[in-house]
Amino acid sequence: MPQAAALPDWDGNVAAARALQTELAGQVVLRDGYPKPLRTIAGFDVGFEDAGAITRAAAVLLDADTLAVIDQQIARLPTRMPYIPGLLSFRELPALLAALAMLQHAPDLAFIDGHGIAHPRRFGIAAHFGVASGLPSIGVAKQILIGQPRMALHDMRGAFTPLRDGSEQIGWLLRSKPGCLPLVVSPGHRVAMPSAPELVMRFTGQYRLPEPTRLADRLASRRDRNTAR
Repeated sequence: MPQAAALPDWDGNVAAARALQTELAGQVVLRDGYPKPLRTIAGFDVGFEDAGAITRAAAVLLDADTLAVIDQQIARLPTRMPYIPGLLSFRELPALLAALAMLQHAPDLAFIDGHGIAHPRRFGIAAHFGVASGLPSIGVAKQILIGQPRMALHDMRGAFTPLRDGSEQIGWLLRSKPGCLPLVVSPGHRVAMPSAPELVMRFTGQYRLPEPTRLADRLASRRDRNTAR
């Protein structure tokens, strides 16, 4: 789908944006469509500058085997709309796509700080990113937006349990690091539900966040002052 169709100009019509989310959610593919073996992966995250006037998107491209950083970029765009619950992707996606375009090349798999289909209309920012870019994507969020875990989660690295909205599974709660709150992991696009937690753990080291989004978070939040600006 052309990016323009997936991300129209913001006109303030909340109902129309929600209707578009529902329409685009029908284009999400929940089957593995990423290359095997993976060669490159990337993390994406968003922060803001100038009291929210500028959207700052970070992209970090990594070697999938060594996790060495191949490229990292920051895109800055005027913030196009206010924060509206449930419509985060319309606010942040333009800068994310700009950061993606700045990378040396597109990754085989994208990890997005935010939700995939674990969203009221099954179209969080990782799903929107995947549909707009065509790339396989996974959402890695820090808090539940919707749904309930199927059962209590063990405090053991790599433990996970289904996240359900009623009878529908929309993602997973994943304990990436003992003693830390779990992550909310959900497919964005071209990733099967069973693959999502395994892929996140594959690229998670000693920290709570998987390496791609951990590095992107550092850039987006400006905590790493010695990197690309």
